[in-house]
Amino acid sequence: MSIVKKFKNRASFSVSVLIIIGILIVINIISYQIFHRFDLTESNDYSISKTTKDMLKNLDDTVEIKVCFSRELPPNFINIRQEVNDILDEYKNYSAGKVKIEDIFAEDDLEIEQKMQELGIPKLQFNIKEKDKFQAIGGYAGLVVYFGDKKEVISVIQTSKNLEYEITAIIKKLTLEKIPTIAFATGHNEKSPIDGLANISEVLRKQYSVISADLSQGDLVSDEVDTLIILGASSPFDDRSKYIIDQFLMRGGSLMIAQDGVLVSQGMAGANLTGLEEILSSYGVKINADLVLDVSNEVVNIPTGFFPIMMNYPFWPKILAENFDQDNPATANLETAFFPWASSLEILSDRIGDKQVFELAKTTEKSWAIKENFNLDPQQQFIPQGQKQNILAVSVFGKFSSFYQDKDRPQKEVADGEVALAEEFIFETENGRLVVIGDSEFAQDSFLSSSNLILFQNIVDSLALDQDLINIRSKGITSRPLQEMSDAERNSMKYFNIFGVTILVIIFGIARYNLRKKKRFEG
Repeated sequence: MSIVKKFKNRASFSVSVLIIIGILIVINIISYQIFHRFDLTESNDYSISKTTKDMLKNLDDTVEIKVCFSRELPPNFINIRQEVNDILDEYKNYSAGKVKIEDIFAEDDLEIEQKMQELGIPKLQFNIKEKDKFQAIGGYAGLVVYFGDKKEVISVIQTSKNLEYEITAIIKKLTLEKIPTIAFATGHNEKSPIDGLANISEVLRKQYSVISADLSQGDLVSDEVDTLIILGASSPFDDRSKYIIDQFLMRGGSLMIAQDGVLVSQGMAGANLTGLEEILSSYGVKINADLVLDVSNEVVNIPTGFFPIMMNYPFWPKILAENFDQDNPATANLETAFFPWASSLEILSDRIGDKQVFELAKTTEKSWAIKENFNLDPQQQFIPQGQKQNILAVSVFGKFSSFYQDKDRPQKEVADGEVALAEEFIFETENGRLVVIGDSEFAQDSFLSSSNLILFQNIVDSLALDQDLINIRSKGITSRPLQEMSDAERNSMKYFNIFGVTILVIIFGIARYNLRKKKRFEG
């Protein structure tokens, strides 16, 4: 009986195993038809965002993406190629067939290789180790996005970190009927794409049409301009130039002014009065002629002989995540940025009316400002005075009234015998967009960190677009600074590290000894 029982048990076990295997096979077949990935990173760095998914669902025509990666690549590029494929698989699956992916291997065909060169995808040189020898090989790592008869190229893909933003921005640009135009103001010693803003300009040109607008010539800003940026003007604006700015805002244009209340040059500092203060005050924002210092700050290199010294520099306030406005998409996901020699801003409540105001960036509560006797020496002893939280960047949306509503309206000067063209005066706008920043150096090439670049792009997007790309760009931009501690907390932590661990080990040893002694006694 026992042998029969064992046989039945084994047969029953075998049938159970077969059933389980069959269930697993069926689940595997079904799951193969269902696309889903689990991304356990904090900000879903390896999954496309809802913004991208919504855009893909709304495509009205086919988007073709041709991926050009060589077969033989160094190990780090092989990993990148796999990450690119994973991202593009998501685009394909969420597009309901509207996104077509094609792999191209240029080394298989000289004609294709020549085509890659014409598109702007360069042949890269890689050093690889093979059979204990280093050898140089050529290869490609780029892609081309086509929509109808339009195309955009990512010439070199060195990381997948920000690839979703780049691809989604390209698709959005290709599918727009009109590309937004950004104009950098000139004529008053402003920073411009050819004077200190090369990096900013290069990035913006991927998404916008970027031009210059000379405000000193007396002509109103062209209707094709959607957003006007005034960055670091240092010479006075006459009435006509201020009128041009005012009427641009009144006709519905978006305005960004990043202006230094104090001009710092060659180690010297002095008030920077250009006339922009007057029109901004009428809109409800005041730029103070001061310099803000903060206990949260960036470091500066001090050259001393052969080795430079790194020192904290309170004149370069560092903004932390909790001091960005969490209700504004431009700053909600940022974790850090810094503003060299920034001036504080004030919100003039009696002039702001019912406009919507966002305090985009603020210092810590241990910040202070100086208005005279500016000593910029980083090696001085900094003594905080009158500490408070200072505002460094604001955005104001809503109804604006013209600065010239109750004033004479300056006309463009014309040569003798010429007649000035008639201009329609716009009294107010219901949907004005204004961003004011008390610093211009934060966007300059010499100070432009990755976080500052993201902040600048986000602000421009909030003015020129519908803000839907902002959350994609901010993914993966993290900073984890040590929390600020008091002297007592630092000393407690120091002495615990020195003596605490030793005391804990001694206590553990005594407890273990007593426990063993008790067991021996009981035994």
